[in-house]
Amino acid sequence: MRLIAAFLRLIRLPNLIFIALTQTLFQFCIFHPLYEGAITPGDTTTFILLVFASLFIAAAGYIINDYFDINIDEVNKPGRMVVDKVISRRWAIAWHFMLSISGVLLTAMALPVREKWYLIVANFGCVVLLWFYSTTFKRKLLIGNLVISLLTAWTILIIFFSKVSLNDAWGAGFPGQPKLFRFAFLYAGFAFIISLVREAVKDMEDMPGDAKYGCKTMPIVWGTNATKVYAAVWIIVLAAMLGVVQVYILQFKWWMAVVYCALLIFIPLIFLFLKLTKAITTRHYRELSSLTKLIMLTGILSMAFFYFYL
Repeated sequence: MRLIAAFLRLIRLPNLIFIALTQTLFQFCIFHPLYEGAITPGDTTTFILLVFASLFIAAAGYIINDYFDINIDEVNKPGRMVVDKVISRRWAIAWHFMLSISGVLLTAMALPVREKWYLIVANFGCVVLLWFYSTTFKRKLLIGNLVISLLTAWTILIIFFSKVSLNDAWGAGFPGQPKLFRFAFLYAGFAFIISLVREAVKDMEDMPGDAKYGCKTMPIVWGTNATKVYAAVWIIVLAAMLGVVQVYILQFKWWMAVVYCALLIFIPLIFLFLKLTKAITTRHYRELSSLTKLIMLTGILSMAFFYFYL
């Protein structure tokens, strides 16, 4: 049991559940209502395979990140380490390759290779990006943050692009497709921006270990005050984007969605902004990181409203 618990901690089970939840909500609360009566046979099978492909690739990424972060984690989170403490480095790297290969193969099984080859290449690219993120990018200024944020957005976009042609993503020929395009990029944009904020906060939280081993993250290169300004700007951008969306949905009188967004996304964003300005200790940054995850969750859960409104 101890080994199983350690493995689930290594692959970040709660994060994997969040990925599956995000893709499931997009599939059944946005895609299905928009394409009712026009869903192709086998779509659900394709979706399930893509979800597992995403989960395997993400799990492999978490494993390889911990594999290369042993020294840093001994400083930042010694009590939460798994690699080299419970699971050997050899088994960790073996699991990484098995999950990565399985993720790419599942993508190839899910999609018609001739028509959607670029999505198979893209998921293989995710595996490569996660490797280089763990070995190099996360120790560089901004690059690692951008990579993780793009990969977070990709969990939504791969489901979208599995439904539509790359050459006709806007899909003027089908009534529901322009809306599907807007919703996909709206939520992908939300995931991208909130991930940028969280990665900046995590960099401040992990400063002691990162500084000891020569990482060039934002708070180390720019200082914590400049990093706070960077994160605050993205919070303001996200709040402004949310405000525009609120104005848009008000014209349809979707009152429950408006109240939900105001109470569970907009107000927590303001609270995050205020807490960010006062954060000093590692504990403060850990709390901010948890709050950004909560905002990401409530933002993604808002997709459920479209099941009733579309």
